[in-house]
Amino acid sequence: MSPILIAGVTIVNLALIAYSVAIITEQRKKSVNRFILTFLTAGVLLDITATICMIIGSENSFITFHGMIGYLALIVMFIDSIFLWKTWLAAKATTPVPAKLHLYSRYAYIWWVVAYITGALIVALN
Repeated sequence: MSPILIAGVTIVNLALIAYSVAIITEQRKKSVNRFILTFLTAGVLLDITATICMIIGSENSFITFHGMIGYLALIVMFIDSIFLWKTWLAAKATTPVPAKLHLYSRYAYIWWVVAYITGALIVALN
């Protein structure tokens, strides 16, 4: 495995940790605060970085089944972060998350974990 792919795998694992801390905390508290936004934003930035590393380091085309799942997962998490930031910025304090956004965050995270697992399975089976 190339060094850039190893970096991408390491970074995507850090993204998983950051997303997990953010979304699990949001799901339990049903609110958004700076702590959640810090980890969610870190997750998005780490995810973007990992995706770039994997595209550069992969011998395959960037348009693959896992790639499409991963790109969509990154997009839905990015959208989730935008909506959670907008919710927090309205009050600039710990703010309850609307029910629809709370549900969207859960499904976005689940989709991202599915993309993560498919990538891990692809690596494990090769």
